[in-house]
Amino acid sequence: MRKTTAPIILFIFAFAFLGLGLLLSQQNQEEAKFQKVMDAYLDAYWKFYPTAATVAGFHKYDDKLEDLSEKNIEKHHEELDLFSQDMVTKADKTRLAADSQIDYDILRNALDLELMRHENLLPWQYNPIFYNQIFMNSLKSLLTKEFGPLDARMKGASERAKALPGLVKQAKANLQTPPQIYTETAIKQFPGIMDFYKVEVPKLIEPAPAEMKSRFQAEWTKAVAALEDYQSFLQTQLLPKSTGNFRLGEQAHSRLLTLTSEFSIPAQELVARAKADSSNIRNAMGLVCLPYYKIMYPNINADQLAAQKGSDQALSIIIQGVLDKLKVEHPKKEEFVAEANKTAESIKGFIAEKQLVELPEVNLPIETMPAGERGLAMTRLLAPAIYETDGAFSIEVAPLPDEWTPEQAELFLEEYNRYYTPFWTVRNIYPGSFVPMFYTQKSGTLMRKLYPNMPLVKGWPVCLEEMLIYGGFGNYGLRFRLNQLKSQLKIVIDFQLELNIHQGGMTKEQAIQYMTRVGFQSEVEAQQNWNRILLNPCDAAYPYIGIQEIWDIEKDYKKMKGEAFSQKEFLQKLLSYGALPIRHLKAKLAQ
Repeated sequence: MRKTTAPIILFIFAFAFLGLGLLLSQQNQEEAKFQKVMDAYLDAYWKFYPTAATVAGFHKYDDKLEDLSEKNIEKHHEELDLFSQDMVTKADKTRLAADSQIDYDILRNALDLELMRHENLLPWQYNPIFYNQIFMNSLKSLLTKEFGPLDARMKGASERAKALPGLVKQAKANLQTPPQIYTETAIKQFPGIMDFYKVEVPKLIEPAPAEMKSRFQAEWTKAVAALEDYQSFLQTQLLPKSTGNFRLGEQAHSRLLTLTSEFSIPAQELVARAKADSSNIRNAMGLVCLPYYKIMYPNINADQLAAQKGSDQALSIIIQGVLDKLKVEHPKKEEFVAEANKTAESIKGFIAEKQLVELPEVNLPIETMPAGERGLAMTRLLAPAIYETDGAFSIEVAPLPDEWTPEQAELFLEEYNRYYTPFWTVRNIYPGSFVPMFYTQKSGTLMRKLYPNMPLVKGWPVCLEEMLIYGGFGNYGLRFRLNQLKSQLKIVIDFQLELNIHQGGMTKEQAIQYMTRVGFQSEVEAQQNWNRILLNPCDAAYPYIGIQEIWDIEKDYKKMKGEAFSQKEFLQKLLSYGALPIRHLKAKLAQ
C-alpha cells in the first residue's frame, strides 16, 4: 500500500506545482503586457506635456516644450483612444496580481480624465492659467533643480527658450473665450512670471561657462520679448472677450468629480449628510457660544432672542456676536506667513507630546509662495519628483495680496485669528496634505504617486482637528472648540457650494451671502472661496467627501477590531497604503 501511495502523492504535488507554475507564468505575462501599455501611455503623456515631465523627474523630453498646435492636440487625442482600446485588448485585469489591479484601475481613470480634458475641459482653449504654468515651470524645472550636470540642463533650457515664442503664438491663437476669473488671475500672476525670467534666470545661469551663457541668452532675450507681448495680449485682447461660462455643468462636473474622487458613498447621500451636518454643527456652535454671549453682551436677553427673531436667526446672532469678540487677536499683515510657520511648529509639538499619531520625522520648510504661482490657493504642497529617489517636501503660503485695501486685509486677518488659525493650519499646512502624500511617496507605486486619491489626501487632516480638541489643545478652551466647529462647517459649506455653483445656478451674490450668514465667514474670505471654487473645480469638495469616507471606514474597522480598536492605530494603518482609491483602501483595511 505504501509503495503505491507515495508515487500518487508525488504526482499530485508535481501536478499542483506545475499548475501553480503555469498560473504564475500566465500572470507574469499579463504583468508584462500591462507594464508595456502603462509605459507607452506615460511616455506619450510626458511627450505631450514635457514641462510636467521634467517636474515629475522624467527627463527624456527636457529639451522639448509643449506643442499645442491643433495637429498635435488631435494626434494626442487619437493616441488616447488607442490606449483605451489597448487597456481592453492587451491587458487582462483579472489575471494581474492584486496590487497591479489597483494600478490598472488608476490608469483606466487617468486615461478617462485625459480624454475628458480633450473633449470637455480644453484648457488650451479656455484657461490662460494653463499656459502660465508652462511658462513658469519650463525653465524653472531645469534651472532650479540639480538633477544633472549644468551643461545638460542649460542645453534643455536653451531649446525650451528657443521654442517659447512659438508656444506664445499658439496660446494667442488657441485661447477663445475663457471665464473672466481665469484671465484676471492669469494677468495677476504674470508680473511674477516676468520677474522670474528677468531677475531670477540671469542669477541661475551665472555659474555656467561664458559660451553656454551666451548661447542661452540669445534665445532667452527672444523669449522675454515674446512673454512681454503675451502679457499685453492678456490685458488688451483676451480680457475683453473673456465671457466664457465658469460653470462646468452637471454632467461634466459630476464626471470630473467621480474620476478624481472615486467616492463610494452615493452623491445623493453625501448631499443629505451635508445638509444635516450644517444644521448640527451650527447648533453645536450655539451651545458653545451661549454662555459666552451672556457675559459678552449683558444688556441683551439671549433667552428672548429666539422669540423675537426666530430660532435660526437668534442662533446666528449669538454665534456671530461671540466670534466678533474673538477676532481681534490676530497677526499683522506682514506676519501672516511667519505666524503660519509658528502655528505649525506648535501643532507638531502638541501632537508629539500627546502621541496622537506618529508623524514623519522630516523637516517641512514653510516658505512664501512666489508671485507667479499665487491666485489659485492660499497654500501649495511641493512634493519630491515622483521618478526620483530623493528630494524634499515643502509648503508655500501666499501672503496677503498687495492690491488689498487696509480694510480688506484687516477683515481677512480677523478671520484668521489665533483661535481659528490652528485648524486651518492642520488642514492646509501641517500635518495637512503633507503626511498622506509622504506615505504615498514612500510606499506607493508610480501610478499611485502620480494620481493620489485627493479626498483621502484632503480628508485625513480633518481627523486631526477633533483629536487636537479632545487631546486638550488650548487647555480645552471653548474658544478653540468654537473655531474648530467653524472650520468643520466651512468644509461642509465648501462641498455644498462646489455642487451648487458648478452643477446648479448659484450666483456669486447667493454664494457669498450663504458663506457669510450661514458659515460666519468674512466677505473677504467668502470672495476668496468663490474664486477658488471657480479656478479649481472639485477641490472644495474633496475634504468633505474624504472625511465622510474615512469615518465610514473607521466604523467598519471598529466593528472588526472590537475592544482592540485604537484610533491612532487606525489612522496609521489608513496611511500605510498610501492614497489609494477608496474601494481598494476599504478592501485593504478589511483584510
